[in-house]
Amino acid sequence: MQPFHLAFPVSDLEKARAFYGDVLSCPEGRSSPEWIDFNFYGHQIVAHLCHTMNSDVSRSEVDGHGVPVRHFGLVMTMPDWEVMAARLKAIGTKFIIEPYIRFKGEPGEQATLFFLDPFGNAIEFKAFQNPLSLFAK
Repeated sequence: MQPFHLAFPVSDLEKARAFYGDVLSCPEGRSSPEWIDFNFYGHQIVAHLCHTMNSDVSRSEVDGHGVPVRHFGLVMTMPDWEVMAARLKAIGTKFIIEPYIRFKGEPGEQATLFFLDPFGNAIEFKAFQNPLSLFAK
C-alpha cells in the first residue's frame, strides 16, 4: 500500500513544528519558509503557511457524536491507539470527541478520538480490534 499525501493550512510554522513534531511525534522532512513536510506514521502531511485561516465547523452525526466533516487522521493498531489516547489525555488535550469505542457490538466497531490541532484542523485517531473490520458493512 502506498502512503497518502495531505496538505493542510497552519498560521504559524513553529507552532506546527512543536505540535506535529513534539506532541504527535512526527519526524520533520523537507521544509521551506512556507511549508513543512512531516512523516505522519508513514504518510506525508504538509503544513502550509496560510495567513487567512478558514475553519470549517460543519459536523455530521455519527454514533451520537458531532464528527467534524473536514478532518484527517490515522488508523492505528489498538495498542498504539491506547498509548496515543493516554498520552493525549496526560498532556491535557481538549477533545472534540473523547476516546471511546464506537459502534460497539456492530460491524466496524472501533476505538476513536477527535481533537483539534492549534490551527483548528480536526484530527481523528482510530483503531479496530480486528483490522479486517475497517471496511465492514
